[in-house]
Amino acid sequence: MEQAILNILSNPVFLLLILLWTIPWKGVALWKATKNGHKNWFIILLVLNTLAILEITYIFYFSKPKKNVE
Repeated sequence: MEQAILNILSNPVFLLLILLWTIPWKGVALWKATKNGHKNWFIILLVLNTLAILEITYIFYFSKPKKNVE
C-alpha cells in the first residue's frame, strides 16, 4: 500500500495535475487578500501549501466584504 502511494506521488502527470489545480486557486486567493488589505492572510496563503483547501476557504468565506450597517 505504501509503495503504491509513493508511485502515485512520484508520477509526473499526477504532480502536474496538482500544480494545475493549486496555482490558479493560490493566485486568486493572494490577489483577493492583497485587494482586501489582509496582510496576515496573504502571508499564510503564500507560505502554506494545502492543495488549495485553505485558498478556496479564504476565497469563498473570509474574503467577503463586510456589510456596513447604517
